[in-house]
Amino acid sequence: MTELTYTAPKPKVIPGATGDWEIVIGMEVHAQVKSEAKLFSGASTKFGAEPNSNVSLVDAAMPGMLPVINEYCVEQAVRTGLGLKAEINLYSRFDRKNYFYPDLPQGYQISQLYHPIVGEGEVLVDMEPGVARRVRIERIHLEQDAGKSVHDMDPTMSFVDLNRTGVALMEIVSRPDIRGPEEAAEYVRKLRQILRYLGTCDGNMQEGSMRADVNVSVCRPGDYERYQESQDFSHLGTRCEIKNMNSMRFIQAAIEYEARRQIAILEDGGSIDQETRLYDAAKNETRSMRSKEEAHDYRYFPDPDLLPLEIDQAWVDEIGAGLPELPDEKRARFVLDFGMTEYDASVLTAEVASADFFEKVAAGRDGKMAANWVINELFGRLNKEDIALSDSPVSAEQLGGIIDLIGQKVISGKIAKDLFEIVWTEGGDPAKIVEERGMKQVTDTGAIEAAVDEIIAGNPAQVEKAKGNPKLAGWFVGQVMKATGGKANPQAVQDIVRSKLGLE
Repeated sequence: MTELTYTAPKPKVIPGATGDWEIVIGMEVHAQVKSEAKLFSGASTKFGAEPNSNVSLVDAAMPGMLPVINEYCVEQAVRTGLGLKAEINLYSRFDRKNYFYPDLPQGYQISQLYHPIVGEGEVLVDMEPGVARRVRIERIHLEQDAGKSVHDMDPTMSFVDLNRTGVALMEIVSRPDIRGPEEAAEYVRKLRQILRYLGTCDGNMQEGSMRADVNVSVCRPGDYERYQESQDFSHLGTRCEIKNMNSMRFIQAAIEYEARRQIAILEDGGSIDQETRLYDAAKNETRSMRSKEEAHDYRYFPDPDLLPLEIDQAWVDEIGAGLPELPDEKRARFVLDFGMTEYDASVLTAEVASADFFEKVAAGRDGKMAANWVINELFGRLNKEDIALSDSPVSAEQLGGIIDLIGQKVISGKIAKDLFEIVWTEGGDPAKIVEERGMKQVTDTGAIEAAVDEIIAGNPAQVEKAKGNPKLAGWFVGQVMKATGGKANPQAVQDIVRSKLGLE
């Protein structure tokens, strides 16, 4: 398949009092593995269950309970790595990260620091047609999620819900390749899209299935290029991490604020403390949470209850053979096979359901016309009325039927829009509706000629104007269409009008 070509976007530049600054961003995205059971226990992962109802003895860290790896979660991590064109490590290992989590009964988190299951990959972040940033993935490791502390149910007590404890997470760590707030949001959006195509994470940020830690630093123009040449991180400035971002809009706002905060400190002669910060959306500011820990602070060591994870290349190849067509490949195919613009292809491939719906409508039909009807008429109406595609009153078969009637010249474009409205509000078979309600367009040239003659005879002044300015022939076409209730074949009307006015 021919690939679309791209140029890299320019980095975001912030003017300062002492010169220009650039932003450098790395992301750590925590994506909840789409599975019915947790990473080390058989407890359910269903969202919205009663507090502390999806908790096994392993999750509760009862004495003598040992973790057992969930093979399907491993498979999902491998599938994700392959979807991101990443290296799959046939040997990986779980470590204990010792840290006080009030909602993790073990008192430590099982993660993969030294030997992650997935190595280097990449994500192509689309900014606009023909412009994209290639962001390198450093690693993906599996780890267990913590529970949830609830602080707003009682003025004197906090409550703990362990339902999420032990749920499998994939931590997807990028290189510091992202160069602006918009790029950061688009990176998360693209990553979410890929994971949803793969079926490895539902990407529901409102439910916490996907959240991002954003590392932000600032540097002078040219410093990033020096880092690329030397891989010396000192060129990028000291970074601060903004924790648990679950909104594209807030990610952008937090980065913008944090970058300007750091610039103000540096221009005043100060230095940036490496720390973890939280974003306050109400105040639109970041605030310090804690000093940034290093790996040794967590006292990592191999988990003694879990053997190293060794997988076969044949199994990896089998998973790879079952991968679906991913967004970039599907978009390129839509552009090439259907002759549509890259923008339209991007809209149609934004979600798996949208792409599948379009392909049903376009099957055996004009691709450009199908894209136009799906994007402008159907999606436009769904957005206007805030209806999900899964609840669309017009099915792919019905919309395809409307397009067939246009292609067969049974109805005109104008009648098609009236027909769409009927199908939207009442349902039914488009062909039967056209037949029963007399909506077929008039193709009888005799009837059209009679209507044209009547309009010309009744408007002699307009006739003289049209003969002097042929563009005014459109007025007659409009009048004839109006007189025939929009049923006359528009091309036939235009041809007859021009002939009768002697404009050919």
